[in-house]
Amino acid sequence: MAKLTMVQAINLALRQEMKNDETVVMLGEDVGRDGGVFRVTEGLWDEFGEARVIDTPLAESGILATAIGMAIGGLKPVAEMQFSGFSYIMLHQLEMHASRFRTRTQGWLTCPLVVRMPYGAGVRALEHHSESREHLYSAVTGCKIVLPSSPRNARALMVAAIRDPDPVVFMEPKRSYRSFREEVPDEEEVLPLCQARVVREGGDITVVGWGAMMPVVLEAVDGLREKRGVNAEVIDVLTVSPLDSDTIVESVKKTGRCVIVQEAPRSYSISSEIVARLNDEALLYLEAPVKRLTGYDIVTPYFGRENDFIHTPARVVKAIEETLDF
Repeated sequence: MAKLTMVQAINLALRQEMKNDETVVMLGEDVGRDGGVFRVTEGLWDEFGEARVIDTPLAESGILATAIGMAIGGLKPVAEMQFSGFSYIMLHQLEMHASRFRTRTQGWLTCPLVVRMPYGAGVRALEHHSESREHLYSAVTGCKIVLPSSPRNARALMVAAIRDPDPVVFMEPKRSYRSFREEVPDEEEVLPLCQARVVREGGDITVVGWGAMMPVVLEAVDGLREKRGVNAEVIDVLTVSPLDSDTIVESVKKTGRCVIVQEAPRSYSISSEIVARLNDEALLYLEAPVKRLTGYDIVTPYFGRENDFIHTPARVVKAIEETLDF
């Protein structure tokens, strides 16, 4: 198996799906000749031509509106929003149209499209280029919100997203785009959407994370195992909406303790929803309050303060130790 970055792994998924299915098309700003601002679509324009890899004007609402028309017309468009911080202009199209076609037409029409967008801090970009706003899209019913955490699961989830009959928002942690490599099988691999994964088994505490926070979480729990012999069970959410709360609840019933790590601001967030579901379904199993390690309720700071804003393994360790020692 080749060791790929997340950029290379997503590119592999796009290329393979375009080969497998001639109805799969790409569109977005600079996705064609330039291969995308982060080079995720590099080489696709040369291989599949301008009829299937389409450069568009800088108009996010127009990109998604076009993708919706393509999807209803029988294609499987993968639309790129160059940065998630500029994607809100297309939220109207997602909420008012893409997410509603199945119910609006009583199942007569679906809207099989993928919206790709890089998100999050950690690459010394400016404020609108560094936001983590998965909770905004998770509030839209009728579509799935997927956040891969590694090259291998990014490739397998992208394949599943393209084949899904309903709209999928695929948020790519650009901090992880090229920060590490992972073995990715040459043969096809698909991961189911809407299903969390237990990536470390343990009985002392449950640690939940997603996206760019997963490498931070794994470094923290591995270090803590060596330092204190703590066996943490680590859950990678992967799809934050619809949320696979069963996997999280069953883990917390076993461990009795839980820490949730998210990059996004604290209030009205995915972690808030997880805490509410644990209160509903696992309250009597808890031996300590559920702790949230979150971003601050502020605009993402400029890169001079970025390292103070982003979580480190040491912060995760501190949150775990406080919960264990409660």
